[in-house]
Amino acid sequence: MDTSNPAVLVNGDLLRSYVGRRVRTVVQVVRPEAGGLTGRSTDEKQIVVKGQMPASLTTFVEVIGVADSAQSIHAEIVTNFGDTFDTSNFNQLCQLANGDFRHLFI
Repeated sequence: MDTSNPAVLVNGDLLRSYVGRRVRTVVQVVRPEAGGLTGRSTDEKQIVVKGQMPASLTTFVEVIGVADSAQSIHAEIVTNFGDTFDTSNFNQLCQLANGDFRHLFI
């Protein structure tokens, strides 16, 4: 496991704190577009994902890439996560990973 450039777990609200850094999140695909997609974060914020997408997209995708702005990510890796996903649990995980327990996460 390469830990030299870890991706911080974020939701839509936390994304603005990591502009220019490598992040990891799960978004619900709202609209696929040429060169990316528009999605909804686990805390109901709109996120634009730019970059190469899989040939077909499921309802939820994991995105690892660099935060371009408070609402966009330039994707390095996009992985289909299926059509059902517990957004509430992931949102709580993001809060833990960026709060008092951040030392437990890479």
